[in-house]
Amino acid sequence: MTEERDLIIIGGGPAAYTAALYAARANLRPLVIEGFQWGGQLMITSDVENYPGYADGVLGPTMMQDFRRQAEHFGTEFVTDDVTAVDFSRRPFRAFVGEEEHRARAVIVATGATARQLGLESETALHGRGVTYCATCDAPFYRDREVVVVGGGDSAFEEALFLTKFASKVTLVHRRDEFRAAQIMVSRARANEKITFVTNAEVDHVLGATEGKLTGVRLRDIRTGETRELPTDGLFVAIGHDPATRLFLDQLDHDEAGYLVTQPGSTETNIPGVFAAGDVQDHVYRQAVTAAGSGCMAALDAERYLAELEGHEHSAATAPRPEAEAARV
Repeated sequence: MTEERDLIIIGGGPAAYTAALYAARANLRPLVIEGFQWGGQLMITSDVENYPGYADGVLGPTMMQDFRRQAEHFGTEFVTDDVTAVDFSRRPFRAFVGEEEHRARAVIVATGATARQLGLESETALHGRGVTYCATCDAPFYRDREVVVVGGGDSAFEEALFLTKFASKVTLVHRRDEFRAAQIMVSRARANEKITFVTNAEVDHVLGATEGKLTGVRLRDIRTGETRELPTDGLFVAIGHDPATRLFLDQLDHDEAGYLVTQPGSTETNIPGVFAAGDVQDHVYRQAVTAAGSGCMAALDAERYLAELEGHEHSAATAPRPEAEAARV
């Protein structure tokens, strides 16, 4: 018979590994089903300089190995394979890896989100070598340099405006001559002397694979098909993110974009005992440090939930405090 665990964590990024660390130290015997491509978006991030504790910066993959090793040190078990189905309609909850079934009394979903890409082989070849998907993460690397931002929505304009604090020039490229971004964002960008616009154009090739770093992009005019090369030091792709929630959409509440919805002040979903952490429920901040923080929250919430099931909720690390209970009366 399949072993019933206290906790299964689905995912393999900062939120999942932090949740595992806290859960393991609370003796919840967590099983992390981390997927084949564990580590999340940080596995394609070269230098990370904005995570506390790494004064000299760290490679994204190295940081994820550190996270994973620390969780493993306290007893976390791992399945390096992809979850193919879940069943939250009965208890214990079930997560399937092909024909293999795993059961637990609580589940944390921390499958993250992925930045949409242009879909170019040349783009993939230069991940972390000039091609990036996060201005907040990487803008300081482009101080006094020229960069390109691709996109026409609020995210693209936010990235472009943020980049002007560092870059000497920002060129925003969009497929149309009208933008989806809020008008106030467009007005701010047009008023910024560092930002120029190239509309009715798309990036159809990223230059620099031979040199091992980005040297420019090739732009194709949507109307005429003509192409031209634009030298640049950085390419910021800002065409949206997709949460990895396909497996859960028919069981867990989610917003129009597919991000999981949690209860106010909690990581609990609409199903008691199922929690969500990290970018899978966060379309605003999308940082490693915020993902890790919500992973901690999810583990503490799961610990309290399991303690309540056993009738000793006051033994949990996040046990209800008397003053909090009084405030609810």
